[in-house]
Amino acid sequence: MYEDKTLVCKSCGKEFVFTAGEQEFYAERGFQNEPQRCKACRDARKNAAHGPREYFTAVCAACGKEARVPFEPKSDRPVYCSDCFAKMKENG
Repeated sequence: MYEDKTLVCKSCGKEFVFTAGEQEFYAERGFQNEPQRCKACRDARKNAAHGPREYFTAVCAACGKEARVPFEPKSDRPVYCSDCFAKMKENG
């Protein structure tokens, strides 16, 4: 039903492909407009809106390794490194 389309990015002027799968995704979500920017320009625009993220250093409560987290750790709550956090999430 859908076919890949080549579009031109309004930010950088480069061509990018609006794939059939992306078109189907847009239609399922009720989006009526095609994307106007390529993936790189969309990502850059999103990141510019939020500014650079500040990271804090903490010690993992499970394994003791250093962890860098995007929030300021509180002394009353444990902080976990990404590995331990993923393991805890898997185990429920």
